[in-house]
Amino acid sequence: MFTDKGEYSFSTCWNIKKHTTGSGMIEEIKELGFRRVELNYNVTKELLQTIEPMIERGEIGISSVHNTFPHDPDPDYGTDSVLLGFEDETKRERAIELLCRSIDYAARYGAEAVVVHPGEVPFEDNIDSRLKKLYHDAGKESEAYRSLWTEMLERREALSPKYARTIGESLERVSDYIAKKGYKVAVGIETRSRCYQMPTPQEAKAIIDKLKGAPVYLWYDFGHAMMMDRMGLYDSVKDARELKPYIYGIHIHETVGLSDHYCPYVHSGTEVFDDFLDIVRDAPLKVYELKAICKPIEIEQSHTLLQRKIAALPR
Repeated sequence: MFTDKGEYSFSTCWNIKKHTTGSGMIEEIKELGFRRVELNYNVTKELLQTIEPMIERGEIGISSVHNTFPHDPDPDYGTDSVLLGFEDETKRERAIELLCRSIDYAARYGAEAVVVHPGEVPFEDNIDSRLKKLYHDAGKESEAYRSLWTEMLERREALSPKYARTIGESLERVSDYIAKKGYKVAVGIETRSRCYQMPTPQEAKAIIDKLKGAPVYLWYDFGHAMMMDRMGLYDSVKDARELKPYIYGIHIHETVGLSDHYCPYVHSGTEVFDDFLDIVRDAPLKVYELKAICKPIEIEQSHTLLQRKIAALPR
């Protein structure tokens, strides 16, 4: 019923909440036709107890792990945090240690990459949530939205260079660790889903350029980028094309409005994902990152359509 998905990997974020054993979670993904998985940041050491034997027996391949890995319940080191940009040196040191731990696991499992949310420009509250509510209730062109957007953007643009420097310094230390260990693991800094989070694609480019050949790349999350495009932060298609040489990995999913992690084409009912087809084709590491409501048959339909469209692209 389900085709072999070949080089494509699949994130455990899809079904992690419904399983009490790691092996059950992986078996369900294998039934979809995937040979490899990305272990996401909610995978605990307890779940790994039954996943690791499957890796050792060659029953599943690990394409990537998502920092912080395994799961750390401390929100200071979660996915929505200043993390590698902490001004507090003790906190930043801990964030670096945890990323190095994620890299250790990736190397141990034969994974190609670690996906990283490197940081953000901190705000007193979740201004992104307020903006998204205004976007839905009043519209992007409303005075209320434009006023709050300007407030957010002024603070973001004023402070992001400072946080980008700190993130870059942290990634330089992480890169030294990778070199010291002799690992063949890439670090992918991911486009984000909230407007105050870092990096934008251009911020990622600046960070990567300064690292001069370190194993740090852009991880392009299509759904996140599409949301930021719709809100007004950057042009997701233009930046994806311009920064294509920087991209190591991708998260494949689509948005409906400002909600993400849907199956491309199937849920939006549009062809907007066509703009990214060559990026998908050429990315070294391709990972589906879908939400739990995506049904197996929808995943299959989406993948089949995506492959048909990619096959029809001019070379």
